Amino acid sequence: MQNPRLFLSRVGFFSKSGLLPWDSARPPDLSQCLLGRAYKGSFTSKIAKKHPSRQKYQKKQRHCRPQDASWQERLADVVTPLWRLSYKEQLKVKFEAQKNILQSLESYLQVLHGVSSTVAAPQSEGLRCLLHPIIPSPITIGYRNKSTFSVNRSPDGNPKTVGYYLGTWKDGNVVCVPCNHLKNIPEKHSQVAQYYEIFLRQSSVEPCLLFHEGGHWRELIVRTNRQGHTMAIVTFHPQGLSQEELCVQKVTLKDFFTKGPGAVCELTSLYFQESTMTRCSHQQSPYQLLFGEPHIFEDLLGLKIRISPDAFFQINTAGAEMLYRTIGELSGVNSDSILLDICCGTGVIGLSLARRASQVHGIELVEQAVEDARWTAAFNGVTNCEFHAGRAETILPQLLKSQKDEKLTVAVVNPARAGLHYRVVRAIRNCRAIHTLVFVSCKPHGESTRNFIEDVRGRRGGNIVRARGSEWLQRNKLSQPEQTSCLMNFQ
Repeated sequence: MQNPRLFLSRVGFFSKSGLLPWDSARPPDLSQCLLGRAYKGSFTSKIAKKHPSRQKYQKKQRHCRPQDASWQERLADVVTPLWRLSYKEQLKVKFEAQKNILQSLESYLQVLHGVSSTVAAPQSEGLRCLLHPIIPSPITIGYRNKSTFSVNRSPDGNPKTVGYYLGTWKDGNVVCVPCNHLKNIPEKHSQVAQYYEIFLRQSSVEPCLLFHEGGHWRELIVRTNRQGHTMAIVTFHPQGLSQEELCVQKVTLKDFFTKGPGAVCELTSLYFQESTMTRCSHQQSPYQLLFGEPHIFEDLLGLKIRISPDAFFQINTAGAEMLYRTIGELSGVNSDSILLDICCGTGVIGLSLARRASQVHGIELVEQAVEDARWTAAFNGVTNCEFHAGRAETILPQLLKSQKDEKLTVAVVNPARAGLHYRVVRAIRNCRAIHTLVFVSCKPHGESTRNFIEDVRGRRGGNIVRARGSEWLQRNKLSQPEQTSCLMNFQ
């Protein structure tokens, strides 16, 4: 796999009794130290140490000097940083990165227990936990079911270029490079991006590169399923255009993809969104269906899943199936359990485990995703699921208060990269009914690490599962004399 966006590894973590001291005072600034050390364990840091020339290249790339590498190679190094390594070598880099993160976590817990007054490396060489080999990904090429393409100037200065950014806004050297050579992008996504660029270059309307400089056409989002259906979403800055003028542009875009050159893309749906912000939800500015089906559907774990343009769905469908099966195995959900699916997106985790659980409650901020989850439940005959639209920090405490003590509660959280709101962490930590927590994260060396530390420091008893949705899953049986955990990777 050129960019290991999806792989699965297992870790058994057998720690000594008392390693997690729930009554210990918090040492000053330790979580910050751990986060810094954990970040150094990320795979990009590991590959830089293993290949020093990579560090030189990164410095050159920031200044966008093309003499040493092509623009395509530079983009690949940013978007798929392990593409120069064989798949076997990629997995080794990932393994070492996870080992580093676990070492940092162990060190922090040792300090909490009073073993040392500073964050230090583990006393014994290697890990106290058992780190299992990585299980390879089932898909390594073109696995993304969603891609977001930007519009900006190309290296040769053409402002109507569709691709991914290189450079930084701070340095003022951002350029947009076509990305049809990237191994993780499906051909269909690249095709739609290519024809959107053709559309822009024949359009009389300028693209919007910076909001304050005017222009209109902005980014393109492409979603596909395993049946080959394709949804395209184009964002457009209105910049004060009248409704009549907006209508003309929508008709022009629709005609291009239905009657013009873009018809070769065979889109099953085309959406248009007027947006005056970098990111805009359906509630803030509705997605307008120009033609085709309003939703895209995916078959997963025996369920037919409905996906709206605004809804989150795991980026690798085959990998998502592996993730959800693993969560089911580790969570221990049964007929005596209530499952809380927090930040549930289209509700697939809860729906896939509903037949095992007594009751499922899903919580999601995006209303379109909640509507998708409710539709999916009804279509598939799942009757023991309820989905709630709103902020988890507001809804979760009320749900937890209503839970009966005789029902054990399993919580699955799958937040964005920014991690969980501190009120959600507090609500989970203070709920004695929760006996298992599954934490799904695409960035374990970031805020999810802080969330995990804050949660385990405050809990007594129960099972804590740390999951890396795109990266790892860890389980602690904290009620036992000997703690156990599992770590799973999905890159």
